[in-house]
Amino acid sequence: MPATPAWPPQSAPRLFVETELSRGEIRIDGPQAHYLISVMRIKIGEAIKLFDDRTGEWAGVARAIGKRDLILEVTDCLREREPVPDLWLCAAPIKKGRIDWIAEKACELGVDRLVPVLTRRAVVDKLNLERLRTHMIEAAEQCGRTALPQLAKMVKLPALLRDWPEERVLFFADETGGVPAMEAMRAHPGPAAILIGPEGGFDDAEREAIRAHPRAVGISLGPRILRAETAAAAAVSLWMGAAGDW
Repeated sequence: MPATPAWPPQSAPRLFVETELSRGEIRIDGPQAHYLISVMRIKIGEAIKLFDDRTGEWAGVARAIGKRDLILEVTDCLREREPVPDLWLCAAPIKKGRIDWIAEKACELGVDRLVPVLTRRAVVDKLNLERLRTHMIEAAEQCGRTALPQLAKMVKLPALLRDWPEERVLFFADETGGVPAMEAMRAHPGPAAILIGPEGGFDDAEREAIRAHPRAVGISLGPRILRAETAAAAAVSLWMGAAGDW
């Protein structure tokens, strides 16, 4: 006998919604409706996957389609919200486009919280958090995450260190050297964060303040000098590997 087609199909569009999902009808409008109607050309009866960062991923079916909105019937919970590894990425703001890339990859790699950290050598001192969150949502829609990273307001480095939680180790990616990253991460399991500096690196006073912090562990990311966004992705990947998330 022929195999029963998967439902919903893998090719079904996938959207994040702010509304907490449950069985019943939901209205989609604005840019998401435009995407479904004009880009994906959804037809009545076709499936859409939805997730809300609270209850998991659900299957929906288009029941009514207008010019600027559509009604979906939410039918089945496909997956519960995923468990999220307890890792924060604390990253100095860098140029537009590159900080957007960090936000996307932080989401794709499974980070729980993204914390922008203002340092003395940062060439950017303001961030559009709404734009960053949009990039994380789009990344989650594409990579299959059911949980969105939290996005914190930008904090100055001294305040970050002053208010640091005692239970969380702070892995400090220091271009001047440190313990090999994988070795350090395996030696310090549990809640963690990775601190990445700006394009010009931390200045001497900042580096001294970080190294003096009781929860900071200086790490090395290898023999080559990495761009800030590369260092962020590499360090997160190593931590996920050490934690068994990969």
